[in-house]
Amino acid sequence: MVQCEMCGAETSSPKTVKVEGAELDVCDNCSDFGTEVKTQDDSSSTSTKYSTSSSGSSSSSSTSTSSSSSQSRRSDMFDDMDEIAQDYDDRIRNARESTGMSQEDLADELNEKASLIRKLERGDMLPSDEVKEKLENELGVQLTSGGSADDEEWNGGSSSGEYTLGDVVKRKD
Repeated sequence: MVQCEMCGAETSSPKTVKVEGAELDVCDNCSDFGTEVKTQDDSSSTSTKYSTSSSGSSSSSSTSTSSSSSQSRRSDMFDDMDEIAQDYDDRIRNARESTGMSQEDLADELNEKASLIRKLERGDMLPSDEVKEKLENELGVQLTSGGSADDEEWNGGSSSGEYTLGDVVKRKD
């Protein structure tokens, strides 16, 4: 029996689905949350964008996928995207205060609403790409951190060597 990587339930026949760019082995109930990934036959050696190697057990597939992912995995749109830095709200506030501008002044300079600046500085919302660019240009601050740099640290989780979403998610309480 294998654990569902989404809910943790035991399942004898996990399905591989793609959920927001991540391929997960999930139970039948959780398979509705993503798009099912087509698996390729062992005789075929070419890799397509949405295919994974077939294997009998999930533990061997997760170790073989993670060890060979940097060599044989094709890049997708998520590899090229930069992630918003975790402390983007502090970066915006500190940069604005260092220039001596009020939130209203910054909003006027960016041609945006002051309420948007307040929400961004509180961390209540993420800036859109357009607003992020305006902020970076106006304040001279970088709000992104490279998206692919963190990929190297994911090499096993629990004693079984697998992660579930519950192992990774950080709750905002």
